Amino acid sequence: MVNFAILGCGGIAKVMANTVNAMIKGGNNKIKLYCAASRDLQKAQDFCKEFNVEKAYGSYDEFYKDPNVDLVYIATPHSCHFEEVKKCLENGKNVLCEKAFTVNAKQAQELCKLAKEKKLLLTEAIWTRYQPMREIIDETVKSGIIGPVTMVTANLGYSIAHVPRLTTPELAGGALLDVGVYTLNFACMVLGHPDDVDAVCVKNQKGVDMSNSMTLRYKDTGAMAVLCSSATGISDRFGMIHGPKGFIMVENINNPQSLKVFDSAYQLVKEIKCPKQYTGYEYEVEACIEALEKGELECSAMPHDETIYVMQLMDSIRAQLGIKYPFED
Repeated sequence: MVNFAILGCGGIAKVMANTVNAMIKGGNNKIKLYCAASRDLQKAQDFCKEFNVEKAYGSYDEFYKDPNVDLVYIATPHSCHFEEVKKCLENGKNVLCEKAFTVNAKQAQELCKLAKEKKLLLTEAIWTRYQPMREIIDETVKSGIIGPVTMVTANLGYSIAHVPRLTTPELAGGALLDVGVYTLNFACMVLGHPDDVDAVCVKNQKGVDMSNSMTLRYKDTGAMAVLCSSATGISDRFGMIHGPKGFIMVENINNPQSLKVFDSAYQLVKEIKCPKQYTGYEYEVEACIEALEKGELECSAMPHDETIYVMQLMDSIRAQLGIKYPFED
């Protein structure tokens, strides 16, 4: 039985609590909602009451010291992840950390190194990496139904520019780390690692990106990916995979709901719906449980090297955009 803990009691934490409760109700007897922590005790207590969580903490320091916690889901803003993951690892706790994993690659490398030294599981909660639709998309591409991939396009945008953590440099704000990370993961899952990337953005008055466009090039295959993300407006969230025989349309790269294959005459020739799911978060939790059972320190769906690579890619993009957070060296 894995004693599951949630650090942070905001919106995404509530989705995860609902997910774990659904897993338990659905017959999963390998996990228990053991505790939740907030810096506000009343908020933690209200959260635990709402989601039937056993124990509430109003202090992170008290939470870190609880020896009964097996796996921590970190559901706080990414500007907090480094310190919180580090504290969890130092106190012997396995960690599932929300995206963006950290603020930069240097932080990610340090945490992955520490996890291995402590012999603890550490993995990034980029849910699209764990979902069955990832394999379905991969298998469809590999089938050759559209021929070799020549181009990928993807976009993800929400009207969230009013959220303080997205607009503030001190909180590592900007569209890239919050939503652009999904477009980059989508391209990397389809095409692998690019040889180079060019990026442009529109910044707010505080100097963080509110919208951006990234072009990734792959020299060996001649393929490219064009990716857009934004915190200022709602996008269609489609991912498109192009080839000489047709194209694949993925509905919602942030939680794929279906894929449609069109031939060179633009006729629909295949459609696959997303398998039934609780919320889509259950797959990363199940992957963690399986890894813990096997004594593994990484999840194969999102190994440390891949997490670090994506952070390095975003570092290089931010360097092009001239975005550096105040707390970075």
